[in-house]
Amino acid sequence: MRPVLLVPGIGNSGPGHWQSLWQAKHSDVGRVIQRDWDHPVCDEWVETLDQAVARAAAPPILVAHSLGCLTVAHWAARSDRPCFAVLLVAVPDPSGPAFPKVAIGFATLPLALRKYRVTVVSSDDDSYATTTYTEVQIAAWGAEHVRLTQRGHINAASGLGDWADAWAIVNRWRNE
Repeated sequence: MRPVLLVPGIGNSGPGHWQSLWQAKHSDVGRVIQRDWDHPVCDEWVETLDQAVARAAAPPILVAHSLGCLTVAHWAARSDRPCFAVLLVAVPDPSGPAFPKVAIGFATLPLALRKYRVTVVSSDDDSYATTTYTEVQIAAWGAEHVRLTQRGHINAASGLGDWADAWAIVNRWRNE
């Protein structure tokens, strides 16, 4: 099976977050560990992701949430390392009013994700991105889109538990 690397956003993903539940349930799912979860710097986060991809036994499936999605987008523009597929959940708008001011260097998203198989999952009531912003990014990246209704930022507060529907996407890719 293909390796899976979780790429959390700012603050990491707590114990009730679907990323953490996946990691607890599947011993072969890894997590990219950032040095500073609360003061993200794009260059540093991208380098940490690149090192994690380099250590993977095969081109991994990257599963990113929130600021982790922007990290993956910047990584794709800077790295020649392969990955098998990318699942981006709750892509935030770096120029939006809710974007964390402490996050440095994540603006101006590159288009490099077009070289990978990408699925974006969004919610119609995510306070970190408008539906228009999300649709523009999906078109720019040539991504598939899964739209959720009333799930907010698609985190632990969204009540998804271990989110079997999204795991089914990842699991399908793992077995290809």
